[in-house]
Amino acid sequence: MTAHPTYPSLLDLPPLGAGHFAAVEDKVASLLRTRSDVVVMQGEALLPLEACIRSAAAPGSVALNVVTGPYGETFGRWLRACGAEVVTLSAPFTGAVSAEQVARALRETPSIGLVSLVHAEAATGNTNPVAEIGAVVREHGALFMLDAVASVGAEPLLTDAWGVDLCVVGGQKALAGPAGVSAVAVSPRAWERMEANAQAPRGSYLSLLDWKERWTDAGRTALPHAPAQLEMLALEAAVDRVNGEGLEASFARHRSVSAAMRAGVRELPGLRPFVVRDEDAAPVATTLGVSDEVDAREVVAAALAVDAGVPLQAAGGALAKEMLRVNHYGQAARIEVAAASLEALAAGLRALGLSVDSGAALRAAEAAWDGNGNGAAAH
Repeated sequence: MTAHPTYPSLLDLPPLGAGHFAAVEDKVASLLRTRSDVVVMQGEALLPLEACIRSAAAPGSVALNVVTGPYGETFGRWLRACGAEVVTLSAPFTGAVSAEQVARALRETPSIGLVSLVHAEAATGNTNPVAEIGAVVREHGALFMLDAVASVGAEPLLTDAWGVDLCVVGGQKALAGPAGVSAVAVSPRAWERMEANAQAPRGSYLSLLDWKERWTDAGRTALPHAPAQLEMLALEAAVDRVNGEGLEASFARHRSVSAAMRAGVRELPGLRPFVVRDEDAAPVATTLGVSDEVDAREVVAAALAVDAGVPLQAAGGALAKEMLRVNHYGQAARIEVAAASLEALAAGLRALGLSVDSGAALRAAEAAWDGNGNGAAAH
C-alpha cells in the first residue's frame, strides 16, 4: 500500500488568531491607500462584489452602471435584482469610458445615487480612468463602487484620494496570490448607505453589515467564524511580496509587458490589439482581435499545440471567434512571457497558412520593453 504524501507546510498549522487576521486587513488597507475599514471576505472576489451591490442598492434607488466588459454586465443584473433602476453607460469593449461621459449621464439623471465601475477588465483588456471618474462622481454626491480585482498591484489605485467608497480587490491576478479570499474597503458613507437599506443582507454570507457589527465595530478581537487560514496566509504573502518588490516596480513590469505584447502583435499578420489606444489598454492582459479570414479559437488551439505553457485563451460568448487574450499579470508580467507568447502565436498562425516573421515581432516587443525603462538585466 502506497503511503500518502505529507505536506507539512500546508497542514497542522498553528491557529490564525484575530490579531493576525486584523493585521492582514491592515496590510490590504495600506496597499489600497485607504483609511477606511477593510473587510477580508472568505471567497472569490465575486462574493464582496455582490455583497456590495446587495448592501448598497436599495429597492427604488437609481444606479449608474458603467459597462466596458462582462463584469459590468453582471453588476447590472445584480442591481436590477435588488429593485434598483439602472442607467447603463456602455463603451465599446475596444476602449474605455471617459469622465465626461459619466458626468453627462449624471447630469441627465440627477437621482443617481450609486455608480458602479470596473477599473480594469481583464476579459476585454481595457482599463478606465478612475481618478477622473471618481472626481465627477463625488461632485455629484453619489456612492462610488469600484471593481479593482484586476488592477490592484498592476496600476495605481488610490482609494481615498479618488473618492472610491467601495473598493473590491482579489489576490489572484497582479498580486499572484490566492483566488479564494478577497477584500473590500468600505467608506463611512458606504456604511451609512447600507445601514439605511432595510433590504441589505443580514445573517448571510453576503452580509457586510454582519462583519461590521460582529468584527470591525467589536474591536476586531474575536473572529465571527473560523478563518480560511491557508488563503489568509497566502494573501498576506502575496501582499508582502509586492511590497518587497515595490509597488512602482510592479506597476512598471505590468506596463512594460503590456507595451511589449501590443508592439509585438502589430508585427503579426491576422492579429491586432483589440483595445485601440495604448492608454486604454489594461496592464494585466492583452486582448487581440483577428482579421476576417482568421478564427481566434483556431489561433489559440494552434498556438497552444506548439507551446501549452503560454498564457493564451480564447474569449467567451459572442467574442469567441473574433478575440483572444494573453494574460500577463503577477509573476507572468515578464518579457520572457511576452516573447514566448508571441512565438507561439507566430507558430500558430503559420500552422493556419499565414506567412509570419516572428523575428520582427520579437524585436518590436524587446524595443517596447526597453523603452519603458527596463534594461538588459531585466530580460
